[in-house]
Amino acid sequence: MSAIIGLVVLFICVFGGFVIAGGSLAPIIKATPFEMFIIGGAGVGGMITGNSGAVFKGAWGGMGRVLKGPRYHKEDYIAIIAVISKLMKTLKAEGAVAMESHVENPEASAIFGECPKMLADHGLVGLICDTIRLMVVSSGTLSPYAVEDVMTTSIKHHHHSEMQNADALSTLAGALPALGIVACVLGVVKTMGAIDQPPLCWVR
Repeated sequence: MSAIIGLVVLFICVFGGFVIAGGSLAPIIKATPFEMFIIGGAGVGGMITGNSGAVFKGAWGGMGRVLKGPRYHKEDYIAIIAVISKLMKTLKAEGAVAMESHVENPEASAIFGECPKMLADHGLVGLICDTIRLMVVSSGTLSPYAVEDVMTTSIKHHHHSEMQNADALSTLAGALPALGIVACVLGVVKTMGAIDQPPLCWVR
């Protein structure tokens, strides 16, 4: 919601200030579709060229997430902690055999099913299941610090993968001013091509 409010304030201040200063929106409105086509098309083409299909798709999907807000809220974190606690209690009370069905097929697990939002996050589910597998395989002989190291490495890898989408959008944002100059130059070329024509008077 804050992103939408920010965009509204931005457009009102920029174009409202332009009109208050005596400017006319008619030329801007007429040029906007062509400018958007040139700049936006060049930006999208550059993203396709410089990124994999997965990063390109994830970057544009992430823009929708910005408008929706955070994926998780306080109650979601509490629910995830409750699920992990129940898994640990089951492992301690019933042993490794009882955990096999939950870890190998979390979609069909009654425990994982208590938190559908977590179940839809494959990265988080994979981290939990891999950590439990490591604890089961070690048969209690594995150092807690080793488990922590494995989890830290997995989190860093996941964070790096997630940040690729944001980095792609950041690169696009850095390139858009240069693409805007290209569109501006094309406008100058068009103007110079019609320099021998009489001036066009805009009706305000």
